[in-house]
Amino acid sequence: MSKTSSMSTQSTQTAPRLRHIAPYWFVIAALLLVMSGLYAYHLATGITPDRAALRIPSLNFDIYWYGIWIVGGIALGCGVAAYLARLRGVAVFEAAVPLTVRQKSLAELDLPDEIGQILARRGVRTLGELLLPWGFDPRGLGLNQDGVDAVRARLLAHPDVEPQWALNASWRVWNPEHVWNGIIWCLILAVIGARLYHVLTPSPSMAAVGINSPLDYLRNPAQMFNFRSGGLGIYGGLAGGALGLWLYTRRQRISMLAWADLAVIGLALGQFVGRWGNFFNQELYGRPTTAFWAIFIEPQYRLSGYSNFSHFHPAFLYESLWSLLAFLTLHTLFMRFRTRLQTGDLMALYLIFYGIGRSLLELVRLDSRLVALGELTLPMAVATLVSLLVAVVMALWLLARRLRLRRG
Repeated sequence: MSKTSSMSTQSTQTAPRLRHIAPYWFVIAALLLVMSGLYAYHLATGITPDRAALRIPSLNFDIYWYGIWIVGGIALGCGVAAYLARLRGVAVFEAAVPLTVRQKSLAELDLPDEIGQILARRGVRTLGELLLPWGFDPRGLGLNQDGVDAVRARLLAHPDVEPQWALNASWRVWNPEHVWNGIIWCLILAVIGARLYHVLTPSPSMAAVGINSPLDYLRNPAQMFNFRSGGLGIYGGLAGGALGLWLYTRRQRISMLAWADLAVIGLALGQFVGRWGNFFNQELYGRPTTAFWAIFIEPQYRLSGYSNFSHFHPAFLYESLWSLLAFLTLHTLFMRFRTRLQTGDLMALYLIFYGIGRSLLELVRLDSRLVALGELTLPMAVATLVSLLVAVVMALWLLARRLRLRRG
């Protein structure tokens, strides 16, 4: 075989592989390069980029890197969840609709020319290319109500089309748009839950603004809305987000646990990205250390009692990398074993994973509120106690389900 022929064959073999790589992997790879570059630059110079990414002097308004990383993490996590939802939807669709039906020409429906042109512009030329998005949501095809009614009538009249495919398709539950519609519910309640968790367990550093206990928030309720002074608790955010997911899925009549399995994959990825906002804010650092990977914290951002120390454990980095590991684990389990997993398994595994990681992180974190039992204060952070309880409960739940399956 000639060299040219060999290269052509290699190119032909490589191209399909690249096409089968989900686009978010390229985004993740790019982010890892950016993060590595930022951290290497910091270690070499001790310089942390300014908190503000953009200043608008005319409005006296700053756009902070913290918010950009958080929003970016949320968007990327949602994008991955939507992609995986579509994968599940396609699998259900292909199992329900025979290939012979999917390959039939759209011309068999004898649709009006105007509708046919609209669908053609969207690349719809076969029954399969129509039925998949139709089952998700007919409105996504760009038709008005008259057009939707006309297509539905033609589908129901076609001898090879099952009525449920046109009326209430089994793959409807995995419509990727549920991600973008449901995230609003989850985010609003997650912020409320995260703030309530903080109000109930304020960190010791809040003493600087007169908050020593939850009672101080009750004495000065306005402080509850003072987000600039800090205070969002992850477990409150998880609880609020779960409530938002429950409300949305209940309204849509779809399975909450099934969607929670996808949500936690996106959540873990979002945490991996979002934690880098703490780097720019010079917060979420751990105990002082002389390790070569320690981060330099400028004097004005050092916690009370640590002004004489300059380098600290990068707790934000530890949590970011742990979240990346959680994402890779959950994503792999979903892609390879989703047909063998029970609904809710990935959600439980995420909570176990996060609980273990948070417990380890608390070993180096500063500014953690300790568990108080009346006058007795235990040498354990509240977050550690909650993490262990959550991890144990989820592990017992998974074990009980497996035992029940074996007995059944």
